[in-house]
Amino acid sequence: MRALVITGPGRAEVVDLEPPVAAPGQVVVEVERVGVCGTDVELFTGEMSYLHSGHAWYPLRPGHEWCGVVTALGDGVGPGWLGRRVTGDTMLGCGRCRFCGDGLHHVCPDRAEIGIRRGFPGALAERLAVPARALHALPVTIDATMGALVEPGGSALRAVRGAALQPGDRLLVLGTGTIGLLVALLARARGAEVHLIGRDEPTLRLARGLGFAGAWTRASLPSLQWDAVVDASNAADLPALALDLVRPAGRVVYVGLAGSPSRIDTRDLAFKDVTAVGVLSGSAGLAGTIEAYADGSVDARPLVAATVGLDDAAGVLAGSRPAGAGPGPKIHIDPRR
Repeated sequence: MRALVITGPGRAEVVDLEPPVAAPGQVVVEVERVGVCGTDVELFTGEMSYLHSGHAWYPLRPGHEWCGVVTALGDGVGPGWLGRRVTGDTMLGCGRCRFCGDGLHHVCPDRAEIGIRRGFPGALAERLAVPARALHALPVTIDATMGALVEPGGSALRAVRGAALQPGDRLLVLGTGTIGLLVALLARARGAEVHLIGRDEPTLRLARGLGFAGAWTRASLPSLQWDAVVDASNAADLPALALDLVRPAGRVVYVGLAGSPSRIDTRDLAFKDVTAVGVLSGSAGLAGTIEAYADGSVDARPLVAATVGLDDAAGVLAGSRPAGAGPGPKIHIDPRR
Protein backbone atom coordinates (compact mmCIF):
# COMPACT_ATOMS: atom_id res chain seq x y z
CA MET A 1 0.00 0.00 0.00
CA ARG A 2 1.02 3.66 -0.39
CA ALA A 3 1.71 5.71 2.73
CA LEU A 4 3.28 9.02 3.69
CA VAL A 5 6.30 8.73 5.98
CA ILE A 6 8.14 11.59 7.68
CA THR A 7 11.81 10.61 7.68
CA GLY A 8 13.25 13.65 9.46
CA PRO A 9 12.67 17.36 10.05
CA GLY A 10 11.31 18.83 6.85
CA ARG A 11 11.48 15.51 4.96
CA ALA A 12 8.53 13.32 3.94
CA GLU A 13 7.85 10.95 1.08
CA VAL A 14 5.22 8.60 -0.23
CA VAL A 15 6.47 5.01 0.01
CA ASP A 16 5.18 1.50 -0.71
CA LEU A 17 4.66 -0.58 2.44
CA GLU A 18 3.26 -3.96 3.24
CA PRO A 19 -0.43 -3.50 4.10
CA PRO A 20 -1.32 -4.03 7.76
CA VAL A 21 -2.80 -7.25 9.10
CA ALA A 22 -5.37 -7.09 11.88
CA ALA A 23 -3.82 -8.42 15.10
CA PRO A 24 -6.10 -9.86 17.80
CA GLY A 25 -8.47 -7.13 18.93
CA GLN A 26 -7.72 -4.97 15.89
CA VAL A 27 -9.42 -4.11 12.63
CA VAL A 28 -8.03 -2.89 9.33
CA VAL A 29 -9.65 0.25 7.91
CA GLU A 30 -9.57 1.42 4.31
CA VAL A 31 -8.95 5.12 4.88
CA GLU A 32 -11.31 7.55 3.15
CA ARG A 33 -10.15 10.89 4.48
CA VAL A 34 -7.49 12.35 6.80
CA GLY A 35 -7.26 15.85 8.25
CA VAL A 36 -3.91 17.61 8.60
CA CYS A 37 -3.55 19.46 11.90
CA GLY A 38 -0.95 21.53 13.69
CA THR A 39 0.47 18.50 15.47
CA ASP A 40 1.21 16.85 12.11
CA VAL A 41 2.94 20.02 10.94
CA GLU A 42 5.08 20.13 14.11
CA LEU A 43 6.03 16.48 13.62
CA PHE A 44 7.12 17.40 10.09
CA THR A 45 9.11 20.48 11.13
CA GLY A 46 10.67 18.74 14.13
CA GLU A 47 9.17 21.18 16.65
CA MET A 48 6.76 18.72 18.28
CA SER A 49 7.71 18.28 21.95
CA TYR A 50 7.31 14.48 21.83
CA LEU A 51 10.27 14.33 19.43
CA HIS A 52 12.45 15.89 22.11
CA SER A 53 11.07 13.92 25.06
CA GLY A 54 11.51 10.54 23.37
CA HIS A 55 7.77 9.83 23.01
CA ALA A 56 7.98 10.10 19.20
CA TRP A 57 10.73 9.44 16.70
CA TYR A 58 11.52 9.25 13.00
CA PRO A 59 10.57 7.68 10.73
CA LEU A 60 6.89 8.13 11.54
CA ARG A 61 3.59 7.99 9.71
CA PRO A 62 1.25 10.83 10.76
CA GLY A 63 -2.52 11.16 10.58
CA HIS A 64 -4.89 11.05 13.55
CA GLU A 65 -8.03 12.77 12.18
CA TRP A 66 -9.51 10.11 9.94
CA CYS A 67 -12.48 8.06 8.81
CA GLY A 68 -12.86 4.96 6.68
CA VAL A 69 -14.44 1.54 6.21
CA VAL A 70 -13.54 -1.60 8.17
CA THR A 71 -12.31 -4.25 5.73
CA ALA A 72 -10.75 -6.92 7.99
CA LEU A 73 -11.16 -8.18 11.54
CA GLY A 74 -8.64 -9.64 13.95
CA ASP A 75 -9.41 -12.43 16.38
CA GLY A 76 -11.87 -11.45 19.08
CA VAL A 77 -13.50 -8.60 17.14
CA GLY A 78 -17.26 -8.74 16.70
CA PRO A 79 -18.40 -9.42 13.13
CA GLY A 80 -20.69 -6.39 13.20
CA TRP A 81 -17.73 -4.10 12.54
CA LEU A 82 -17.03 -5.54 9.11
CA GLY A 83 -18.07 -3.07 6.41
CA ARG A 84 -18.89 -0.30 8.90
CA ARG A 85 -17.85 3.28 8.30
CA VAL A 86 -15.91 4.41 11.33
CA THR A 87 -13.64 6.95 12.92
CA GLY A 88 -11.55 6.36 16.01
CA ASP A 89 -9.98 7.66 19.18
CA THR A 90 -6.39 8.84 18.82
CA MET A 91 -5.49 7.94 22.41
CA LEU A 92 -4.73 4.27 23.08
CA GLY A 93 -4.26 3.69 26.80
CA CYS A 94 -2.49 0.69 28.28
CA GLY A 95 -5.78 -0.62 29.72
CA ARG A 96 -4.14 -1.60 33.01
CA CYS A 97 -3.42 1.57 34.97
CA ARG A 98 -5.64 3.61 37.29
CA PHE A 99 -6.22 6.26 34.63
CA CYS A 100 -7.48 3.72 32.11
CA GLY A 101 -9.66 2.12 34.78
CA ASP A 102 -11.21 5.52 35.53
CA GLY A 103 -11.96 6.20 31.85
CA LEU A 104 -9.05 8.63 31.56
CA HIS A 105 -7.03 6.68 29.03
CA HIS A 106 -6.09 9.92 27.25
CA VAL A 107 -3.72 10.76 30.13
CA CYS A 108 -2.38 7.21 30.59
CA PRO A 109 1.40 7.62 30.94
CA ASP A 110 1.95 4.52 28.79
CA ARG A 111 -0.50 5.47 26.05
CA ALA A 112 0.20 5.32 22.34
CA GLU A 113 -1.31 7.96 20.08
CA ILE A 114 -2.24 7.06 16.52
CA GLY A 115 0.11 8.84 14.13
CA ILE A 116 1.85 10.71 16.95
CA ARG A 117 3.24 8.85 19.94
CA ARG A 118 5.16 5.63 20.59
CA GLY A 119 5.49 4.73 16.94
CA PHE A 120 1.83 3.82 16.31
CA PRO A 121 1.34 4.29 12.54
CA GLY A 122 -1.11 6.98 11.48
CA ALA A 123 -3.81 7.23 8.85
CA LEU A 124 -1.92 8.93 6.02
CA ALA A 125 -1.96 5.65 4.16
CA GLU A 126 -4.38 3.59 2.15
CA ARG A 127 -5.03 1.32 5.15
CA LEU A 128 -4.79 1.62 8.92
CA ALA A 129 -4.76 -1.04 11.64
CA VAL A 130 -6.44 0.15 14.83
CA PRO A 131 -7.80 -1.47 18.01
CA ALA A 132 -11.52 -2.13 17.79
CA ARG A 133 -11.95 -0.60 21.26
CA ALA A 134 -11.01 2.79 19.76
CA LEU A 135 -13.66 2.71 17.04
CA HIS A 136 -16.77 4.87 16.76
CA ALA A 137 -19.36 3.96 14.13
CA LEU A 138 -20.47 6.72 11.76
CA PRO A 139 -24.11 7.00 10.64
CA VAL A 140 -24.89 7.39 6.94
CA THR A 141 -25.71 11.08 7.46
CA ILE A 142 -22.02 11.83 8.15
CA ASP A 143 -19.96 12.02 4.96
CA ALA A 144 -16.19 11.58 4.69
CA THR A 145 -15.50 15.28 5.23
CA MET A 146 -17.46 15.37 8.46
CA GLY A 147 -16.13 11.97 9.51
CA ALA A 148 -12.55 13.24 9.47
CA LEU A 149 -13.66 16.27 11.50
CA VAL A 150 -14.94 14.17 14.41
CA GLU A 151 -11.57 14.00 16.18
CA PRO A 152 -10.99 17.78 16.35
CA GLY A 153 -14.68 18.19 17.08
CA GLY A 154 -14.23 15.98 20.15
CA SER A 155 -11.63 18.37 21.57
CA ALA A 156 -13.87 21.34 20.79
CA LEU A 157 -16.87 19.70 22.44
CA ARG A 158 -14.86 18.99 25.57
CA ALA A 159 -13.92 22.68 25.64
CA VAL A 160 -17.59 23.65 25.35
CA ARG A 161 -18.46 21.27 28.17
CA GLY A 162 -15.64 22.73 30.24
CA ALA A 163 -17.16 26.19 29.81
CA ALA A 164 -20.35 24.90 31.52
CA LEU A 165 -22.56 27.19 29.45
CA GLN A 166 -26.25 27.74 30.02
CA PRO A 167 -28.53 28.81 27.15
CA GLY A 168 -28.05 32.52 26.61
CA ASP A 169 -24.61 32.67 28.25
CA ARG A 170 -22.05 34.75 26.40
CA LEU A 171 -18.94 32.89 25.24
CA LEU A 172 -15.78 34.43 23.82
CA VAL A 173 -13.53 32.18 21.71
CA LEU A 174 -9.92 33.25 21.18
CA GLY A 175 -8.79 31.94 17.80
CA THR A 176 -10.50 31.29 14.47
CA GLY A 177 -8.67 28.14 13.45
CA THR A 178 -10.30 24.72 13.20
CA ILE A 179 -10.72 24.19 16.95
CA GLY A 180 -11.91 27.74 17.61
CA LEU A 181 -14.55 27.57 14.89
CA LEU A 182 -15.69 24.12 16.02
CA VAL A 183 -16.01 25.42 19.59
CA ALA A 184 -18.12 28.28 18.26
CA LEU A 185 -20.37 26.02 16.18
CA LEU A 186 -20.91 23.51 19.00
CA ALA A 187 -21.54 26.21 21.61
CA ARG A 188 -24.04 28.00 19.37
CA ALA A 189 -25.88 24.71 18.86
CA ARG A 190 -26.27 24.56 22.65
CA GLY A 191 -27.85 28.00 22.81
CA ALA A 192 -24.88 30.19 23.74
CA GLU A 193 -24.25 33.68 22.39
CA VAL A 194 -20.87 33.20 20.74
CA HIS A 195 -18.22 35.79 19.86
CA LEU A 196 -14.74 35.21 18.44
CA ILE A 197 -11.41 37.05 18.31
CA GLY A 198 -9.16 36.65 15.26
CA ARG A 199 -5.74 38.05 14.43
CA ASP A 200 -7.01 40.45 11.76
CA GLU A 201 -9.99 41.14 9.53
CA PRO A 202 -9.15 38.50 6.88
CA THR A 203 -9.14 35.75 9.53
CA LEU A 204 -12.65 36.74 10.58
CA ARG A 205 -14.35 36.39 7.19
CA LEU A 206 -15.13 32.70 7.51
CA ALA A 207 -16.49 33.16 11.04
CA ARG A 208 -18.84 35.85 9.78
CA GLY A 209 -19.77 33.66 6.83
CA LEU A 210 -20.78 30.97 9.34
CA GLY A 211 -23.20 33.43 10.91
CA PHE A 212 -21.11 34.79 13.79
CA ALA A 213 -21.74 38.52 13.71
CA GLY A 214 -19.65 38.93 16.86
CA ALA A 215 -16.30 38.36 15.16
CA TRP A 216 -13.69 40.85 16.34
CA THR A 217 -10.05 41.73 16.36
CA ARG A 218 -8.46 42.34 19.72
CA ALA A 219 -8.61 46.08 19.10
CA SER A 220 -12.28 46.11 18.12
CA LEU A 221 -13.57 43.78 20.87
CA PRO A 222 -16.51 45.44 22.65
CA SER A 223 -16.62 45.79 26.42
CA LEU A 224 -19.08 43.03 27.32
CA GLN A 225 -19.40 40.56 30.16
CA TRP A 226 -18.01 37.17 29.14
CA ASP A 227 -19.45 34.25 31.09
CA ALA A 228 -16.75 31.98 29.72
CA VAL A 229 -13.66 32.35 27.53
CA VAL A 230 -12.10 29.53 25.52
CA ASP A 231 -8.51 29.97 24.38
CA ALA A 232 -8.22 27.98 21.15
CA SER A 233 -5.21 29.88 19.88
CA ASN A 234 -1.50 29.16 19.64
CA ALA A 235 -0.46 32.57 20.98
CA ALA A 236 1.53 32.61 24.22
CA ASP A 237 -0.06 35.86 25.45
CA LEU A 238 -3.72 34.89 25.01
CA PRO A 239 -4.12 32.60 28.06
CA ALA A 240 -3.55 35.67 30.22
CA LEU A 241 -6.00 37.67 28.11
CA ALA A 242 -8.64 34.97 28.62
CA LEU A 243 -8.27 35.30 32.38
CA ASP A 244 -8.37 39.08 32.15
CA LEU A 245 -11.59 39.12 30.09
CA VAL A 246 -13.72 36.50 31.84
CA ARG A 247 -16.21 37.76 34.41
CA PRO A 248 -15.74 37.03 38.12
CA ALA A 249 -16.75 33.46 38.96
CA GLY A 250 -16.66 32.62 35.24
CA ARG A 251 -14.72 29.86 33.50
CA VAL A 252 -11.69 29.85 31.22
CA VAL A 253 -10.89 26.82 29.08
CA TYR A 254 -7.48 26.22 27.58
CA VAL A 255 -7.55 23.97 24.52
CA GLY A 256 -4.92 25.75 22.39
CA LEU A 257 -1.18 25.16 22.69
CA ALA A 258 1.44 27.84 22.11
CA GLY A 259 4.91 27.11 20.82
CA SER A 260 6.45 28.81 23.85
CA PRO A 261 5.44 28.86 27.54
CA SER A 262 2.32 30.80 28.49
CA ARG A 263 1.94 32.57 31.81
CA ILE A 264 -1.07 33.68 33.81
CA ASP A 265 -1.22 35.57 37.11
CA THR A 266 -2.76 33.11 39.55
CA ARG A 267 -3.66 36.03 41.83
CA ASP A 268 -6.19 37.07 39.20
CA LEU A 269 -7.47 33.50 39.06
CA ALA A 270 -8.00 33.46 42.82
CA PHE A 271 -9.27 37.02 43.32
CA LYS A 272 -11.84 36.59 40.54
CA ASP A 273 -12.79 33.10 41.76
CA VAL A 274 -12.40 31.81 38.21
CA THR A 275 -12.47 28.12 37.27
CA ALA A 276 -9.75 27.14 34.79
CA VAL A 277 -10.09 23.97 32.69
CA GLY A 278 -7.47 22.30 30.50
CA VAL A 279 -8.38 20.04 27.57
CA LEU A 280 -5.87 17.55 26.16
CA SER A 281 -7.81 15.34 23.76
CA GLY A 282 -11.15 14.71 22.14
CA SER A 283 -11.57 11.18 23.52
CA ALA A 284 -14.55 11.88 25.78
CA GLY A 285 -16.15 14.15 23.18
CA LEU A 286 -16.15 11.90 20.12
CA ALA A 287 -19.57 10.32 20.65
CA GLY A 288 -21.20 13.69 21.35
CA THR A 289 -19.59 15.21 18.28
CA ILE A 290 -20.93 12.41 16.10
CA GLU A 291 -24.41 13.07 17.51
CA ALA A 292 -24.15 16.82 16.79
CA TYR A 293 -22.98 16.19 13.23
CA ALA A 294 -25.58 13.48 12.60
CA ASP A 295 -28.57 15.47 13.83
CA GLY A 296 -27.61 18.46 11.69
CA SER A 297 -27.15 20.92 14.54
CA VAL A 298 -23.51 21.45 13.47
CA ASP A 299 -22.24 21.54 9.87
CA ALA A 300 -18.44 21.76 9.95
CA ARG A 301 -17.83 21.15 6.24
CA PRO A 302 -17.09 24.82 5.41
CA LEU A 303 -13.96 24.53 7.59
CA VAL A 304 -12.32 22.27 4.97
CA ALA A 305 -10.61 24.36 2.32
CA ALA A 306 -9.54 21.55 -0.01
CA THR A 307 -9.08 17.78 -0.34
CA VAL A 308 -5.97 16.55 -2.12
CA GLY A 309 -4.25 13.24 -2.78
CA LEU A 310 -1.46 11.53 -0.89
CA ASP A 311 1.22 12.85 -3.28
CA ASP A 312 0.36 16.40 -2.17
CA ALA A 313 0.49 15.64 1.56
CA ALA A 314 4.15 16.56 2.05
CA GLY A 315 3.55 19.95 0.47
CA VAL A 316 0.61 20.57 2.78
CA LEU A 317 2.75 19.68 5.80
CA ALA A 318 5.35 22.15 4.54
CA GLY A 319 2.75 24.91 4.46
CA SER A 320 1.69 24.85 0.82
CA ARG A 321 -1.96 25.77 0.24
CA PRO A 322 -3.58 23.88 -2.65
CA ALA A 323 -4.59 25.86 -5.71
CA GLY A 324 -8.24 26.82 -5.56
CA ALA A 325 -8.50 26.20 -1.81
CA GLY A 326 -11.42 27.79 -0.03
CA PRO A 327 -11.25 30.00 3.05
CA GLY A 328 -11.38 27.20 5.62
CA PRO A 329 -8.42 26.43 7.90
CA LYS A 330 -8.39 22.66 7.34
CA ILE A 331 -6.85 20.64 4.50
CA HIS A 332 -7.92 17.03 3.97
CA ILE A 333 -6.05 14.18 2.31
CA ASP A 334 -7.75 11.33 0.41
CA PRO A 335 -5.14 8.51 0.44
CA ARG A 336 -6.98 6.68 -2.34
CA ARG A 337 -6.15 9.40 -4.87
